Amino acid sequence: MSVPSEPDAERGVASGKSGRPQLALLEAFADHLALERNLSRHTVRAYVGDVAGLLDHAARMGIDELDRLDVRTMRSWLAKLHTQGASRATLARRSSAARVFTAWAHRRGVLSSDPGAGLTAPKAQRHLPEVLRPDEATAVLDEITTDESATGFRDRALLELLYASGARVSEICGLDVGDVDLERHTVRVVGKGDKERVVPIGIPAVQAVGDWLANGRPGLVTRASGPALLLGLRGGRIDPRTARRAVHTRLRAVPGVPDLGPHGLRHSAATHLLEGGADLRTVQELLGHATLATTQIYTHVSIERLRATYERAHPRA
Repeated sequence: MSVPSEPDAERGVASGKSGRPQLALLEAFADHLALERNLSRHTVRAYVGDVAGLLDHAARMGIDELDRLDVRTMRSWLAKLHTQGASRATLARRSSAARVFTAWAHRRGVLSSDPGAGLTAPKAQRHLPEVLRPDEATAVLDEITTDESATGFRDRALLELLYASGARVSEICGLDVGDVDLERHTVRVVGKGDKERVVPIGIPAVQAVGDWLANGRPGLVTRASGPALLLGLRGGRIDPRTARRAVHTRLRAVPGVPDLGPHGLRHSAATHLLEGGADLRTVQELLGHATLATTQIYTHVSIERLRATYERAHPRA
């Protein structure tokens, strides 16, 4: 993506022109999201698509100049999405995209005011994540030890790292061999916004990585492997889709264990840490959450589990 060098190209949208000027504006917005806000490709694509939808809705309402975009038009757009069945989470994200866009366009001089400042949307409903019980997590990890194939060693290292660190699957897939310090029992991960953090891991995870490096990785390594820690069957770095498939397969192999996927292991790690006495800010740092509010959902998980246990066990519950 290239940022348009001529501000007149951006103002072409405001003058009612469509086509290339609008594309130039969206490209400039995409560059802002990717280069200045350091958002992921997926988020950039979603935000740009949302804004394109907003601009299309405005055009259908007869708004031929971008500077005529107002909060009523933006609310009309969200209302239409709602009637089409958009979820609260989708409406919240699209509202956020619109606000980011209008604030950016106002700073760039494309909009004379920021109509998005007055836009609100229903907060996304937050459902408590389902998690494994500690004994279920142990059963899954123990089951993998019976598979001594190259992929067996890899999958054991993958699941142990996910559960031990609470890292995202994309973060684990992005690890290089040098990112794991087996002596200090730590792993260096790069999270959202390219923020780096060092996370401790336990002895089982250290042993699983060591076994993979000694007995599994040599059987899959090729010239394409580079420094990647975890490899696919063709020797390249394992991708998140393959990692998710491997996690689901390993979870389904143990009867009675819910099939939660990689993010379920992350949720489980956070919940088990809190139940074991870890404080909320420590868990926030381990998970790489930008705000404490995101981490607080796991306190609710623990409370719900406590309530369920109480109701099953207490004679006067």
